[in-house]
Amino acid sequence: MTSMCHFLLAYDHDLQKLIEQDEFADGVVAARAYTKMERVYRGQSRFEIVLVGADNIETIMKTHGHYFAASDASQFLAGI
Repeated sequence: MTSMCHFLLAYDHDLQKLIEQDEFADGVVAARAYTKMERVYRGQSRFEIVLVGADNIETIMKTHGHYFAASDASQFLAGI
């Protein structure tokens, strides 16, 4: 059985790039981080904050590929 990871993504529509990505094993901790990030970017429509779950970042890159520009993907995969 594959464990679920939670990925918190912050996307800047003006820059058209992912500006933050965090990974969490604990869903409660991930939800708290999401709430905190939503507060930081509240009222700033250029930013999109999402919390998604999957078995790994490669799955997220397939299902939410629009957040990962070709130039940005390598920086997030470097630590894997």
